[in-house]
Amino acid sequence: MDPSTPVLEICANSYQSARNAQDGGAHRVELCQNLEQGGITPSYGLIKRCSGTLNIPVYVLIRPRPGNFVYSNDEFDIMLEDISMCRDLGVAGVVVGALHADNTIDIPQTRRMVEMAKPLHVTFHRAIEDCEDQRQAVEDVIDTGCSRILVSGMGNAIIEKLDSIGRMVEQAGNRIEIMPGGGVTSENVQQVLTHTGARSVHASAKSRRPKTNTAMRSKFDVEEIESNKTLIEELLSLMRRLRAPSVA
Repeated sequence: MDPSTPVLEICANSYQSARNAQDGGAHRVELCQNLEQGGITPSYGLIKRCSGTLNIPVYVLIRPRPGNFVYSNDEFDIMLEDISMCRDLGVAGVVVGALHADNTIDIPQTRRMVEMAKPLHVTFHRAIEDCEDQRQAVEDVIDTGCSRILVSGMGNAIIEKLDSIGRMVEQAGNRIEIMPGGGVTSENVQQVLTHTGARSVHASAKSRRPKTNTAMRSKFDVEEIESNKTLIEELLSLMRRLRAPSVA
């Protein structure tokens, strides 16, 4: 990959989504499940299948439940076990985040997860958006040893928060990567990259999953969405028209 090309990470909620991401040319996948609840840790089987068959890096979300990011000792032990499992399965990285009750970064818990994950890369996820003091939060995440911070519009449309994300990129410098995500589409991806100075973006690129057998019906049916190969290709085409600093 040309080191000056911005990196596209796709949030995949199933094996088919992950395959579509790879087939569409995405550079890596963040694997999770239950996107309607903000994402939780995917199953052992899904992680194993993706890490064993995909040719692009797979990052796994470590989040034991929906809701806030303040974890009990039992929940934290579960997260450490999941990180150990991911390391044993040979994934490229994990995506974590832990806060104190006052919505500041839980440095000890996060640092412990980073240590458990070694030699994997670690992304700190959008739990940072619950922190009131964003500048201090960035410094705290850097102190934990994470490689990257995923950040979106802090509850608003990402296009409305490009200035604040740009300030985070400037503050971080070469110490940690800031990756915009949440609402990144083909309509705004070039603006997000050029305005913030980011080197990568995180997107879902999802659409309704096509029904293969309309004759089959179940009372448990829900609308299924998955990452769309065509949308991913469109994002990448737009991104390749830009140049970005080298990516670690």
